[in-house]
Amino acid sequence: MNVPVPAVAPRKHTEVAVGILLRSDGALLLSTRPPGKPYAGYWEFPGGKLEEGETVEQALRRELIEELGVTIGPAAIWKVTEHDYPHALVRLHWCKVFEWTGAFEMREGQQMQWQQLPLAVTPVLPGAYPVLDWLAQERGLAGAVFSSADAP
Repeated sequence: MNVPVPAVAPRKHTEVAVGILLRSDGALLLSTRPPGKPYAGYWEFPGGKLEEGETVEQALRRELIEELGVTIGPAAIWKVTEHDYPHALVRLHWCKVFEWTGAFEMREGQQMQWQQLPLAVTPVLPGAYPVLDWLAQERGLAGAVFSSADAP
């Protein structure tokens, strides 16, 4: 007996602006996912969803003010990746950010750390793995994304 299989509607992408804040010494800013959100406690690069009519740069600027209390300088898209999480299919617009003003405040109960590669913090949100690999390659550290004891 053939039972028809219901068609599954394709998942819609959630567009996300992500900031890779880079200090002059090459350190990267990572923060934890706030309590109550999927993957709470995982380390990630800061950012958030684009709202209707926003550009990636506008969304990133708004999100970093809301989350961290800093105002960023120019932010151009560096890479775009997709990741399929159980809770959302996301399209991540990665922007390197070299300039910001203001004092960092963790406004959502998260933690933050400046990290060099290889990272010493875990767990890291899986959607960040490709970008961490590219950053490591740029620095001649291919394969050196996580400290050996902390590799996922």
